[in-house]
Amino acid sequence: MENSLEDKIREDKVRKKVKAMQGFYKHLIVYLAINTFLLIIKAFNTGSDDVFFEWGTFSTAICWGIGLFFHWYGVFGTDIVLGKNWEERKIKEMMGRNQNGENDTKRWE
Repeated sequence: MENSLEDKIREDKVRKKVKAMQGFYKHLIVYLAINTFLLIIKAFNTGSDDVFFEWGTFSTAICWGIGLFFHWYGVFGTDIVLGKNWEERKIKEMMGRNQNGENDTKRWE
């Protein structure tokens, strides 16, 4: 019974992660579709006296892109930078060095 409870908890965590990933991918698709549409509209409506490459043209994409980056970081970034397994991997790596005759621990003491 203990094992099935752990499996259920792990499955719930995985489901949450997949839902978060799905939400990010939907956000990315909407971001790309709307900003592509806005750039196409701007390109067709730019006259000979207008400037295409100005802040107003790309402000929505840049500001929304910053928000999209933070959404990405919330879903994927925390595991990339010092994630849950990082500490365990580092300990194993340093223990492996010590077994090979290297002594890295003296530097940190």
